[in-house]
Amino acid sequence: MRRGVVLFNLGGPETLADVRPFLFNLFSDPEIIRTRIPGIRKPLAWLIATTREKKSSGYYTLIGGGSPLRRITEGQAGALRDELQSRGMDTNVYVAMRYWHPFTSEAVTRILNDEINELVCLPLYPQFSVSTTGSSINEMKRLLRDKEQAGQMTPRYISNWHDEPGYIDVIARQISEEISQFPDPDPSRVHLVFSAHSVPQSYIERGDPYLSQTEETVRLVCDALGNCSPHTLSFQSKVGPVKWLEPSTDSALRSLRVQGVEQVLMIPISFVSDHIETLYELDILYRDLARDLRFGAYRRVPALNCDPAFIRVLADLVVKSLSESGESSDHASPLS
Repeated sequence: MRRGVVLFNLGGPETLADVRPFLFNLFSDPEIIRTRIPGIRKPLAWLIATTREKKSSGYYTLIGGGSPLRRITEGQAGALRDELQSRGMDTNVYVAMRYWHPFTSEAVTRILNDEINELVCLPLYPQFSVSTTGSSINEMKRLLRDKEQAGQMTPRYISNWHDEPGYIDVIARQISEEISQFPDPDPSRVHLVFSAHSVPQSYIERGDPYLSQTEETVRLVCDALGNCSPHTLSFQSKVGPVKWLEPSTDSALRSLRVQGVEQVLMIPISFVSDHIETLYELDILYRDLARDLRFGAYRRVPALNCDPAFIRVLADLVVKSLSESGESSDHASPLS
């Protein structure tokens, strides 16, 4: 039995020259831009990518000229391979990015060339959304349908792990460590702001479980902490004029300051790796806003990246998936 694991992630432009084609790929996804008008998606994606290129390039310039997501994800893949090896499991680990290299198609080619018999598909998104995990799983299924040799392989799809005990524990540990660094380390005096990537409200109305799973993650983390800190769930990174989940992270910060909150700890609850949303939005955009609002202290919980405890969580998910019979594909199909 030749076993493999493929890590799903978004991908990101590695250089400024990559920004426009990355944005085009992103907005060409039918799970991102939903329209009933035939033939309009790609022209619309080109228009959005062209108009957003300059602004987005400015953000990437501020974090070093490109996204570190590929480097971090490949580091996670290597660490996961080593962790599984230490458990007596000789397992190849692949990276499949949805909108930039290495694309899912590149990962599938490597997987089939390696003659993998059993494949665990593990999204690096703890909470399921059709726009993230759903899109990645559907792309993988589409590609495998087109490959005759894929019939010799059993894929196992992990759709979400928002309530995985190890994941909850590592987030709670990080929060406790950060609270201890505040000028006033009394947990009741540090307001926790769980900031998640936003999605259009219409997705939730159509049955996307993303909001309920994110709320459940926050509840479990607060339970693990002992509910000693006040907290808020907010949403960042919205794009376009449609109604998105609220409150936005910037409006949440403004509201907390009006209420007299002095210390805030930002927790990127739907992100496990550093990229534009953590390095620019949380570390620059919202930090500057907090300074302008005259908060006494503003800190951020680090992204999990290659934290050994997080890598053990990923390994636990792989082992659990392999121990289950059949193919797991909860929520894997697009919602209508």
